[in-house]
Amino acid sequence: MADTTGTATMRVTMTVNGEEVSGEIEPRLLLVHFVRDHLGLTGTHWGCDTSQCGTCVVWLDDKPVKSCTVLTAMAGGHRVRTVEDLEQDGVLDPVQEGFMQEHGLQCGFCTPAMMMTSRWLLDHNPDPSEDDIRDAISGQMCRCTGYENIVRAVRWAATHPVGADAAGTDATDTPEVREASAGATA
Repeated sequence: MADTTGTATMRVTMTVNGEEVSGEIEPRLLLVHFVRDHLGLTGTHWGCDTSQCGTCVVWLDDKPVKSCTVLTAMAGGHRVRTVEDLEQDGVLDPVQEGFMQEHGLQCGFCTPAMMMTSRWLLDHNPDPSEDDIRDAISGQMCRCTGYENIVRAVRWAATHPVGADAAGTDATDTPEVREASAGATA
């Protein structure tokens, strides 16, 4: 197939953040550009285009990948998860909370990818050591923080699992939820 300029194109369909998406693309289009330019999910950053910086990390079938090294065509039929999917129903993921609580960002350019890698780590190792965290994020560069606050942010998230708020209490135990529950039983 070709577009109006004569450039070869192909149709690709995948699941991104739980929703099926399709698009007409050039076969050489990188996943980072599809996510950002075609889907408008700009939380995934494009840094070096050579897989050196790691700012473009997304999940492909539940594994972190540098999306500047994946052709969009290769992601066809697969599941992609971006940083926009960490927050669920208005509730930040503990990793996002940890980055806020422990000042795990400065300029923020590496932050989305660091969060995606950190979420994957915690899903596979809920109590990682400092060395485990540093190993997990070793493929990503942060030119601002020296990584100390990022490591602290991930440790914070490890001690505040999904479903707990910043104070460490059950996120479903809020005045609003208690009020709604009381109204339902009255």
